Amino acid sequence: MKKLFILVSLLVLASMVLSACGTPAPTEPPVVATEPPAPTEPPMPAWEAPAGALAAFPVDAAPTLDGVADEAFWADTEEIVVDVDGGFGGFETKVHLKAVYTADSVYFLATYEDPTESWYRYPWIKQEDGTWKQDKDPNDKGGDNNLHYEDKMAFIWPINNSIAKFETKGCYTACHADQNPDVKPYGNKYTAKEGELGDIWHWKSVRNLNQIDDQYVDWTTFEARVAADNGNKEAGRKADPKESGGYSDNYASMPDPADATKTVADHSMPGFTSPSIDTTTGAPGYILASEKVAVTKEELDAMPAGTIIPGIVKSEIVGDRGNISAGWVWADGMWTIEFGRLLDTASEFDVEFTDLTASYYFGVAVFENAQVRHATETGASFLVFMPR
Repeated sequence: MKKLFILVSLLVLASMVLSACGTPAPTEPPVVATEPPAPTEPPMPAWEAPAGALAAFPVDAAPTLDGVADEAFWADTEEIVVDVDGGFGGFETKVHLKAVYTADSVYFLATYEDPTESWYRYPWIKQEDGTWKQDKDPNDKGGDNNLHYEDKMAFIWPINNSIAKFETKGCYTACHADQNPDVKPYGNKYTAKEGELGDIWHWKSVRNLNQIDDQYVDWTTFEARVAADNGNKEAGRKADPKESGGYSDNYASMPDPADATKTVADHSMPGFTSPSIDTTTGAPGYILASEKVAVTKEELDAMPAGTIIPGIVKSEIVGDRGNISAGWVWADGMWTIEFGRLLDTASEFDVEFTDLTASYYFGVAVFENAQVRHATETGASFLVFMPR
């Protein structure tokens, strides 16, 4: 019996040994090498325009330049307000400015209060004695019509930062108001030194058509311009080159006394009329070249006294001078002007917005029914571009 017990115990022990040998011992999970987490870049801070800057915001599509400014991005774009005042005529207002840009162009929205829409720019009026006269300011000494004129606005931009101290003095770097007041009231426009060149954007509410007049200013003095340019009194203010179009005075023509094969302007009567004008008021103040109708002396003689015919014929400018497109509306005592041009016009007479990280300084002036008297910004403003 004892032997049997020992045998059973040995069998049980053997079974346990065999079972232990056939079952692998539990193992630890394999160690897998892992890369440490990559360091994360801190988030970029939100872009902020420099204090006081007019910031052009990026947009995908250009606004319709009609003076309505109903695009949603105009409402979302921040504005700056430029005070214009000063001793040129007593008018003052605040110009509200916004800007946006696309891949190739920059656009601006300007609004400002002006109690009157001035379009009655010395038109022709038939007199009781049958003659025709232009209704001009009787106090105009020459180039200083402040009674029967148009509303205007102007920007000046230094070209290649060439105008010294423009960042602090603005438009006043080119104003020479104390010269020859007997022949050129309110002075002349020219820069102080050779090589100083400015781009002028000169909006004229009557004479421009779907554009802002693109001009420039250089260092030509009044005396030098008069001597070299057949008595021209504009000094350093000049127009960019053009191929055709623009505006001209509405004069009749007559044979040239010096050469009968040629004609010259007859300053005694208008040369054109239009079916679109109101001859009782002269509205809208201009004749479109596309609608002008030549009028003969006999037809003028047949018109009743008091007939009013605008003194300007206009069309769109073709060429460098016409590269700023625009549209405008006056309503409820407010001008709304939308305008824009290419960032790079490839013109030597233009400021070029080719470096979108730079600041571009400018000055603003507003002319309320005035030829030269204007409200001016003190100092200068500057434009920057918000990165895309």
